[in-house]
Amino acid sequence: MARSETKILSGLGEVADRYDVLFCDVWGVVHNGAAAYPGASDAMRRFREKGGKVILVSNAPRPGATIPAQLRSLAVPDEAWDAIVTSGDVSRRLIEARGAKRFLHIGPERDKPLLEGMPGTEGDVDDAEFIVCSGLYDDTTETPDDYAELLDRAKARGLEMICANPDLVVHRGGETVFCGGAIGEAYRAIGGHVAFAGKPHRPIYVEAHAVAERLCGGPVGAERILAVGDAFRTDVAGAVAYGVDSLMIAAGIHAEEFGLALGELNAERAAAVLARSAVRPTAVMDVLVW
Repeated sequence: MARSETKILSGLGEVADRYDVLFCDVWGVVHNGAAAYPGASDAMRRFREKGGKVILVSNAPRPGATIPAQLRSLAVPDEAWDAIVTSGDVSRRLIEARGAKRFLHIGPERDKPLLEGMPGTEGDVDDAEFIVCSGLYDDTTETPDDYAELLDRAKARGLEMICANPDLVVHRGGETVFCGGAIGEAYRAIGGHVAFAGKPHRPIYVEAHAVAERLCGGPVGAERILAVGDAFRTDVAGAVAYGVDSLMIAAGIHAEEFGLALGELNAERAAAVLARSAVRPTAVMDVLVW
């Protein structure tokens, strides 16, 4: 497929033979935070049955080792994937590189596994030497505006922020909630320095590519990798920057823009949405199915 043209697909099987590896987003593609999309798991399983490798590449701000249990709880079978790489994995290396320093953690209690075993100690904004942001303290009630004063104090002290989840928002069931990326962008907007650990930034793709080559037992050319995701800003932009093809899942975070009733993708509406985007995917489909 020419990168300048975006093809509308009805199923992954139409192009599966062109690729050896999928870099597959999780939230918005494999599940919606409350339940799995059965068609997505089936598509990934069938890709693997044909000899392909599926690497789940997620902006989850937790170590990849913690993700399988969550996937099983949402009825995503182990047979659907080969490996997991998360922004949490990349973040832990960034945190570890800073050594035994005090840090402020911005994020919910459920993200604490990100910090387990790290050399630093947790402090507050007045004594921390850097910030680790994995999300909002309470994403059910708060917005980034609630963090304006805290971020101003951090900026005044010149604190660097490691953003462990560059996503701005996700859909949890039928609700839209803010993610760590919204805090990171708010901090950057006031002049704060932010190191973003996940998509669309290069380090997570480098790591996923290395995992792919270990699984495949040798080099994997970029042209044999397809990145699947539901967000222009992270999944598509990251794939384009890394030089791999991308498949946009329209029924994810951009479902309203695409005018979707789940399972229906209007070609004319899709073309209009794609025309407005600064980055274009190689292909687009409504939901991930075979």
